[in-house]
Amino acid sequence: MRVEQAPRLKRPLYPIPNWIRSALLKHGLLQIYHHRPAYQQNDSIGWIMRAKQHGTREKRLNHMLEELATGDRSMNMAYTARENTE
Repeated sequence: MRVEQAPRLKRPLYPIPNWIRSALLKHGLLQIYHHRPAYQQNDSIGWIMRAKQHGTREKRLNHMLEELATGDRSMNMAYTARENTE
């Protein structure tokens, strides 16, 4: 897995693996994922990808998908989406 360093972030920037992008598309959550702040997107991908076992990665992916579907949590913390002002 290639990890890049973002200019303003002090932590690694994780690209979205194709299998995670496919799951987001399958569940109709890709747009919701992209509306989350960049740090939340990055933290979620990093959390999933740091799992050593495939089963744990799948469990973490499903956890992220559930949180995106409900829209009120991010990594077990309360989350309130900002209103789109455009």
